[in-house]
Amino acid sequence: MNARIAAAPISWGVIEVPNWGVQLDRERVLAEMTSLGVSATEFGPEGFLPDAPAERAQVLAEAGLTAVGGFFPIVLHDADQDPLPAIERELQAYVAAGADTLVLSAVTGREGYDGVSELSETEWGTLVSNLDRALDAAAAVGVVATLHPHLGTVVESPAAVERVLSGSRIGLCLDAGHFTLGGGDPVQLVRDHADRIVHAHLKDVSRDVAGRVRAGEISYRDGVQQGMYCALGEGDARIPEIVAALRDAGYAGWYVIEQDAVVESEADAERALENARRSIAFIRAEVGA
Repeated sequence: MNARIAAAPISWGVIEVPNWGVQLDRERVLAEMTSLGVSATEFGPEGFLPDAPAERAQVLAEAGLTAVGGFFPIVLHDADQDPLPAIERELQAYVAAGADTLVLSAVTGREGYDGVSELSETEWGTLVSNLDRALDAAAAVGVVATLHPHLGTVVESPAAVERVLSGSRIGLCLDAGHFTLGGGDPVQLVRDHADRIVHAHLKDVSRDVAGRVRAGEISYRDGVQQGMYCALGEGDARIPEIVAALRDAGYAGWYVIEQDAVVESEADAERALENARRSIAFIRAEVGA
């Protein structure tokens, strides 16, 4: 089971959102991952690892890490923007590094993750069509494409997730935190759609802080900075129940420790590392690794 536990650079504050905070250098982040006994990681945002597929694979190999794949935000609902060329370019790095999971996020096209977007019927048709196109493009090179329901994207609510599941063939990345924040019950989602859960991002959440974000009192970034995401087992996302439901369903994918963090100081960086340490210890205990 230990080989199925992975990390993600966002737990160290490395993210695609501009003006988020200090973006720690990859040497430090990868070294801290391995210091925690982690042997696999997601790629992180554009620029964190080299763009050239062979160089990306080499950097991870030199760090002693296996490539899982990664979070890939892209507009999928706009008929005037074909997402396939960008997805196919990204998949070249997956092939080079031996990564197996492409985690798509159906972003709005705006920067950041604040606000809500409602799609028209035409846009919904474009979205589900592009999801199936992405699924097929990934499968052609031996990669599994999945959709990540995410706060502040066009697929965040349980209703939107159900619409994707009924209209597309793609599987889901279950993000325990984001699905909880979007108003859903992750445990019930696993029970209802176990065959469609192909990847798992584990993060725990504070409902109190999250409620302020959902109400528009503070921004998404401010919520993260104020502790919206906490070490696994210390929040309100029912992580043990989620892991038990996945285990009971025969889930055989990755468990990725993926908790958004804002780093503005060395103290923040040390706090992010400690949260990752506690979370990895927690999930190892839960899965018996």
